[in-house]
Amino acid sequence: MCAHLRLSRLTCCVNMMRLASLLIALALPAAAQDMRPQEAARLADFDAIAGVALIGALAEGSRGDVDLLQEAMAGVPLPALQTTLAGDWSCRTFKLGGLLPLVAYAAFECRITPDGARFVFEKLSGSQRTSGTIQIIDGQMIYLGVGTVNDAPQRAYADLHPAFIGNGDVQPQVGIVEQSGPNSARILFPAPIVESDFDVLWLTR
Repeated sequence: MCAHLRLSRLTCCVNMMRLASLLIALALPAAAQDMRPQEAARLADFDAIAGVALIGALAEGSRGDVDLLQEAMAGVPLPALQTTLAGDWSCRTFKLGGLLPLVAYAAFECRITPDGARFVFEKLSGSQRTSGTIQIIDGQMIYLGVGTVNDAPQRAYADLHPAFIGNGDVQPQVGIVEQSGPNSARILFPAPIVESDFDVLWLTR
């Protein structure tokens, strides 16, 4: 009798765990198929690109910019499902490698808006804009968007031609999104199309 009850409880627990897993899977967007091979390749080389760029920035960047970059990169990321990204943010771009070892830009305005099981991200001010979506892919929060400059019309990532690699005014973007605390987050962009080798967009509020 007792053994039968233990088996029934175990079966119930297993079934509940399976149901919970199914509900989570249904709640998350099936977005991995939406990423183009060009952006997937950049993500695959993320660690190597980030390592070289960060070493160069720390070694050759100006003291003030290095201090800001260290603050932006501080903090262990929260698990993807525990983040609280929605809202208005101040956002500051760091460009590493490429033309210069490290350049820190002024802060501008950004906004993150819930959209079902994902978020819409927008950089609202400054001469370089970006907009796209933040979604969970393979357990990570991934940004897929399009950057524009000089008032070029904003384009949706999903509408990009499969062979489009970017130009001086429009650039496909991919990045890893991390929230390190209630009021601090960052988007890490490997191999941007123009100017730099690695970008960090630091968000604070």
